[in-house]
Amino acid sequence: MLAFLAASVALAVATGAQDSPAPGRRFVCTALPPEAVHAGCPLPAMPMQGGALSPEEELRAAVLQLRETVVQQKETLGAQREAIRELTGKLARCEGLAGGKARGTGATGKDTMGDLPRDPGHVVEQLSRSLQTLKDRLESLEHQLRANVSNAGLPGDFREVLQRRLGELERQLLRKVAELEDEKSLLHNETSAHRQKTESTLNTLLQRVTELERGNSAFKSPDAFKVSLPLRTNYLYGKIKKTLPELYAFTICLWLRSSASPGIGTPFSYAVPGQANEIVLIEWGNNPIELLINDKVAQLPLFVSDGKWHHICVTWTTRDGMWEAFQDGEKLGTGENLAPWHPIKPGGVLILGQEQDTVGGRFDATQAFVGELSQFNIWDRVLRAQEIVNIANCSTNMPGNIIPWVDNNVDVFGGASKWPVETCEERLLDL
Repeated sequence: MLAFLAASVALAVATGAQDSPAPGRRFVCTALPPEAVHAGCPLPAMPMQGGALSPEEELRAAVLQLRETVVQQKETLGAQREAIRELTGKLARCEGLAGGKARGTGATGKDTMGDLPRDPGHVVEQLSRSLQTLKDRLESLEHQLRANVSNAGLPGDFREVLQRRLGELERQLLRKVAELEDEKSLLHNETSAHRQKTESTLNTLLQRVTELERGNSAFKSPDAFKVSLPLRTNYLYGKIKKTLPELYAFTICLWLRSSASPGIGTPFSYAVPGQANEIVLIEWGNNPIELLINDKVAQLPLFVSDGKWHHICVTWTTRDGMWEAFQDGEKLGTGENLAPWHPIKPGGVLILGQEQDTVGGRFDATQAFVGELSQFNIWDRVLRAQEIVNIANCSTNMPGNIIPWVDNNVDVFGGASKWPVETCEERLLDL
């Protein structure tokens, strides 16, 4: 009976879960302590190979073999358990060295790696979770390492950018200083030239003041003066106090000496409301001298830019717009269709030395006259050629019946001045 029971136990343990018990059969297993086996059931020595064994001896041999297999499996499980514990400890120490413990970010959840379940499916699932946890921890450590490297490199990058920016600003500052030095040099040169002109003008004014203080304020006669316009600006000019009536013909004569080149500028201009170029005599740039009537233009064959005194006369009549030009008593040109049948409008402003863009103003420095003017007279008729010759050669003193050249009829502005004029004979010697 005992032999049968031991054989049944050995057969049940050996087959395990592979063979299911036959239907209708049941096994009763009673556990025996090891000492009972050694004391009451001594195992005989293994029979020699080739001999026949009894059923009892075969049963004992199977039990011994099963016991050795169980012991070996238990030792294998123990060794695997120790390896898992060792790996878990190393992982914990790695996280501690990386700073995870110092920041209080330890692993979460229960550590079951040291006590694996006996079911192989549970073992695989638990190992998968452990590997995923390890992967997450390694990714966290990698992010922390990158963050630390980025934070450590930021100040160095910022300093490099700042140094480049400072270098660029320094180069810009040096270029600006060089430009300012060049502008300063140019300004110094221009200032020196302007200062010389200003000093010359001031010396001339000082001489005039000295003469006035000595009591020489009165000219020899009311017409014995000239207007001096020493600089090409838009603020030096003379103004005739009287205005013109409506005219259907005129003769305008004057003495002038120009010191500008090229172009003498504008010796005189007459502007009325609605027409700034009612009567203008102008030489601008390299263009010839032009006479404008009601903004219509005729070019005159006059040449007076040699720095000498010249006597100039122009005549015009509304009938067919006929005009004539005289220089130093000689008629040099004539023409027609210059604003024909247009009467000269009254009530305008007559300016010496500037061209008007509006009535009495908006002067342009490039069109200003530079030099001296005298004996500016206007008649309301066309003078005969002989009359003009007599005026030019100083044989006749004939003031204009519309605008005469007298001291109290001329005002000066912006630094223009009145001076005693050379005698007519002295002017003739200058031709």
